[in-house]
Amino acid sequence: MVKSICMLDHVSGGGIRISNELKNKKLLWMRCYSKDDVLGPKIIPIGQHYENLFDINFWHTTRFMCTLRQGPNFRHYQNFTAFKLFAMADEGGLWDWRARENGIYLKKEAGEKVLNPIWMHKEYAWIY
Repeated sequence: MVKSICMLDHVSGGGIRISNELKNKKLLWMRCYSKDDVLGPKIIPIGQHYENLFDINFWHTTRFMCTLRQGPNFRHYQNFTAFKLFAMADEGGLWDWRARENGIYLKKEAGEKVLNPIWMHKEYAWIY
């Protein structure tokens, strides 16, 4: 029985992708963290993205928080929950974030609670 429980821990996974779709060659600064991991800080050039895939913990409490800042002076920013699970049955999926001039957009692919799965939607505005 113990082996099967341990194996279930590695069956589901999640991930975050953060893309820079800003204009005028603006850089995107990102830093994300969970209880166990820190991603960044990293600078994402325009037209590129950063992606991190990870295992979901056994208790399905995996959560990542992120901060994004847009260059060149990095004064415009947003702090947000970039990944979380909604139930034990939630398999996670990929949370695809896009930084644009007027805000930060999300498309969640797969998982239990799919948020507007077909299109990107504006989730956050920049803080000035």
